[in-house]
Amino acid sequence: MDDQRLEEIIGQLLRAGVLLAAAVVLAGGVLYLVQHPAGRIDYTTFVAGPESLRTLTGIVKLAAGLDSRGLIQLGLVLLIATPVARVVMAVVGFALEHDRMYVVVSLIVLGVLLFSLMHAT
Repeated sequence: MDDQRLEEIIGQLLRAGVLLAAAVVLAGGVLYLVQHPAGRIDYTTFVAGPESLRTLTGIVKLAAGLDSRGLIQLGLVLLIATPVARVVMAVVGFALEHDRMYVVVSLIVLGVLLFSLMHAT
């Protein structure tokens, strides 16, 4: 694998990730409007939502049950996962090219990304 091919694969991965995330959010948004046609949102107080929307497994379960808020949340999770998948692909590509320096740099970037996702408050 050469650098040009790796860039093409990473570009396709990013494009597919963003399009998939947008499609899932759009489907969830349309479903929400269909399920709550006259719903009004009160922005004077913040409501965090049900506990099931606060964990990844809860989001996936709700989305699998075609819950509109679960689908929207899943789309956002997919959007966040897209750059992480890009870095993973870079690690694999650089490893296949036997470019150790870029593998190490990409692994450091991946570690920082994962650390920040796991310890976000």
